[in-house]
Amino acid sequence: MILIDNTVLSNFALIRHPTAIQYAFSEPICTTEQVFEELNQGMKLQRLPKFSWEWLEVIDMTEVEATQFTQLQRQLDKGEASCLAVASQRKWKIATDDKDARKWAIRLQIPHTGTLGILGVLVVKNYIGLDEGNTWLASMIEAGYRSPMSTLDKLIQGK
Repeated sequence: MILIDNTVLSNFALIRHPTAIQYAFSEPICTTEQVFEELNQGMKLQRLPKFSWEWLEVIDMTEVEATQFTQLQRQLDKGEASCLAVASQRKWKIATDDKDARKWAIRLQIPHTGTLGILGVLVVKNYIGLDEGNTWLASMIEAGYRSPMSTLDKLIQGK
């Protein structure tokens, strides 16, 4: 399983391609209640376009995960903390763009990716072409995504 954080979900929602995330992974995709709450709040406040997220499974935390979530929440937002707590306990992967969450993922030995990694996989799997991937990335950046690269070219060349 892979847990998707709100930033990644929002990036794909802002360019009106949220379901594309499904095609990047062979494993099931889910998120936590905390992330889904953030996502719904973004749609309610009209910061995000409204979409049906019925394809995205929303999971509950166990007591052990909730305890770790509380500890992580001292340093991270709810969404990131919940994804890390669940992934850590269940040995799942996460997709997040949050720099601090990625540092925690490394500490907790949680495999992780983010928006760029997902875009790269979509290009490699021929779901979209490189030009379209770069257009999607440019649109995400225009919408506020702080990407460490402006094109996918170097990322794809390394594949």
